[in-house]
Amino acid sequence: MESSVRIVRARTVDGALEEAFARLMPQLSSACPVPQRAALERIAASPCTALFFAEAGGRIAGVLTAAAYEVPSGRKVWIEDVVVDAAARGRGIGRSLVGAAVAWARSEGADRVMLTSNPARREARALYRSLGFGLCDTGVFRMDLTR
Repeated sequence: MESSVRIVRARTVDGALEEAFARLMPQLSSACPVPQRAALERIAASPCTALFFAEAGGRIAGVLTAAAYEVPSGRKVWIEDVVVDAAARGRGIGRSLVGAAVAWARSEGADRVMLTSNPARREARALYRSLGFGLCDTGVFRMDLTR
């Protein structure tokens, strides 16, 4: 990791974080909506979620959200919406963000951490494998309730 990168868990949302999501979410996927500030504020304030950002060179260079929940099969954490600015990739920012989320998951007493990654995102998938994530023999089903 580059020494000038700082990982922060956001507890509040300011204009810089709002701008970062507007800039970064389209880099994750053209289908990703830009979250409204009120949604980011709910995520940052919730005891069940953690919103992390990476600051490098005075600018937010990456974001990650994690959500913890308890079900009969155990306490789990899902990592979602991991994106590092294209101009800042290859500097260890994604590794640092995921590391912060895994540390948070441990502090939350999670039994496992899960995430999904599009097969086209080869570098991201290689990163997750290098961090100890393994590909599961299951598929993710989705129902879009916004239509």
